[in-house]
Amino acid sequence: MTTAPRKGRGSASNSTPRFESLQRESFVDDWPQGASEGDAPPVKTIIFIEKAKSIVSKNDSPDVPFDQSVNVYRGCEHGCVYCFARPTHAYLNLSPGLDFETKLFAKQNAAELLRQALSKASYRPKVIALGTNTDPYQPIERRLSLTASVLKVLEEFNHPVAITTKSALVTRDLPQLARMAEKNLARVFISVTSLDKEIARTLEPRASTPIKRLDAIKRLSDAGVPTGVLVAPVIPSLTDQDIEKILYAASEAGARYAAYVLLRLPLEVAGLFREWLATHHPLRENHVMSLVRQMRDGRDYDSDFRTRMKGTGVFADLIRQRFEKACAKAKLNDERIPLNTDLFRRPPEFSSQLDLF
Repeated sequence: MTTAPRKGRGSASNSTPRFESLQRESFVDDWPQGASEGDAPPVKTIIFIEKAKSIVSKNDSPDVPFDQSVNVYRGCEHGCVYCFARPTHAYLNLSPGLDFETKLFAKQNAAELLRQALSKASYRPKVIALGTNTDPYQPIERRLSLTASVLKVLEEFNHPVAITTKSALVTRDLPQLARMAEKNLARVFISVTSLDKEIARTLEPRASTPIKRLDAIKRLSDAGVPTGVLVAPVIPSLTDQDIEKILYAASEAGARYAAYVLLRLPLEVAGLFREWLATHHPLRENHVMSLVRQMRDGRDYDSDFRTRMKGTGVFADLIRQRFEKACAKAKLNDERIPLNTDLFRRPPEFSSQLDLF
């Protein structure tokens, strides 16, 4: 028995948060269920305004290429069913399923907290990453503009920023990003999972279409913003056939850099992804999961820092070799210039020390 899909949503169910003492399980009891064909009823998005206590998160994971990040939203309306951040909603006593993409938290004071953090005399500039947990340009950003307010603060302080997003909305801030890029203070990675519009529609239901993401790469690149493509996640036997196509298309659009991440299924994400496969690709479900386990030491997921991003085994090695050869052919990753931290300054109104001249 598969769960009916919900139009515009990645997850079809709302599993009980793992920290709840009582767990609920659905089962077939042979009672008439009524009409079951078609999509399940829609679920509205609810936004909770949150007053955060801090905004800059530190990172010391050896396989993550940034030291600190800012996330202005919790939960993500893009609804990507594979999102590794889904389990974090359990800490809010909410489900990593539908709740993650329909009950969103917005840190309204993000820009204010960031300004305070950067103004401290003890602060030493390091690249701040946006889009490390949930997408900074998800649909509610159009109304709330919290990412835009954070970018404004970063520009005031001449602070470098690296952005990762699946949304063409990033081009809304193109003038500002172009100004920062002139000082080598900004870089943007656009994440593209598949060029198949139908797969993208159900896998990442409220993210920009693949074509719009490639167009965003071109617009950013044409404006002088160093741009890369993130092929993520690579799903064996479902999206891996698009690796080369994505890299070549991104390179043609002006991308300079590329990276990839193998499908990650931590905690509740494994069940949600299997449910999605059973709903949308039932004939591929067993094969896809078999390949996933071959790359994860026989399990749905292996959290080892050394292997969690790329996997192990023959199929994982094949993906790595294909990616590297395609990058070489597309002239991606030929050179990556580090973002500049030397221009960092505190505006006079935030500096405790007077200028000498």
